[in-house]
Parts: sequence; C-alpha cells; structure tokens
Amino acid sequence: MYTLDTNAIIYYFKGNENAASILEDVFRKSSPVYISSITEVELFGFPRLTPKESKQIDSLINTLSVISLDSRIARLAGFLRRKYGVKTPDSVIAATAIFTGTTLITRNVRDFQKIPNFPLLSI
Repeated sequence: MYTLDTNAIIYYFKGNENAASILEDVFRKSSPVYISSITEVELFGFPRLTPKESKQIDSLINTLSVISLDSRIARLAGFLRRKYGVKTPDSVIAATAIFTGTTLITRNVRDFQKIPNFPLLSI
C-alpha cells in the first residue's frame, strides 16, 4: 500500500516516464492508495490551474482514499516537525503515510530521509 506525495502526482500529470510507470503499476493493483488532505490543498492551490487540470485532479482523487487531518495525524506531524525538522506540509504527508502504514511515493526523498525507518519509494 502507498501514500502519494503531492509531487508524485504532479510528475505523473506532467507525463514523467518514471512517475507514470510506477504510478500506473500502483493504480493497477487492488490495494488502496492514499493521499493526505494537504496534498489535495496543494494540488488545487496552484495559481495557474486550468479547469481541465482541475478536472484531471478531481478524477484522480476520486479513485484514491483521502485521509483528513485529524488530531492523531496532527500530533504525529507535530512530532515529526519538531524532532526531524520536516516542513509542515511534508510532516502531515509523512504522518499520513505512517498512520496508514504505507510507503510514501515521492520525488523529494531528501525531504523525508531524516525520519528513521520511514519507507520511501523514489520516482
């Protein structure tokens, strides 16, 4: 099972071969794929987002399990931020992956490498 970092989705939509290959394989499996609600904020928050891109994002998100930021994830994210210096959005995404017991798929591995025993898959 996997959680997707925002940048993994962005590179997928941009047609990056590595991202497309890995994510297409993940999407073909029958296990759930998660994103944090922070990823949803980041994806829909791009200033130059077109209506077509918005529909693409919406279509993809409807196939994923969106994990909302609740108190448990917020506290875990706060711990990750405090202990490992992870930026707030990244700490929430990492906490979501930890909470769901999944591997995080990301292009920015170095943003998460400080977290010990945190399973990452680089695209």
